[in-house]
Amino acid sequence: MRYILTLWALPLVIFWGWYFLSLNDINFGYAMLSRQVHDFAFRMYGQILGIDPAVIPGMILKACIIDTGIIGAIWAFRRRREIAAWWRRRREAPESVALNAERGSGPALLAE
Repeated sequence: MRYILTLWALPLVIFWGWYFLSLNDINFGYAMLSRQVHDFAFRMYGQILGIDPAVIPGMILKACIIDTGIIGAIWAFRRRREIAAWWRRRREAPESVALNAERGSGPALLAE
């Protein structure tokens, strides 16, 4: 699962890092991070897809959100027993003990 999370997060970090640096023309001397390359890349994708280049970042954002939901669902499914046990412990514990356990202090730490 660690590799899947890495292979999911790495392209997102690279793309969004490039996107925001090139959008704001923070290029550190690299042509790849310039606003001209940013505009060229989205204009090219817009022509290929036959859509307005301004809507492409929103489409990518929606795809990233959906992918994140799918990865989160897979992770939750793999950890469903642990999540269910945590949920049961949380519902059965008195409210003050549950709040102290979340904060990392109080009698819940002594019981563990």
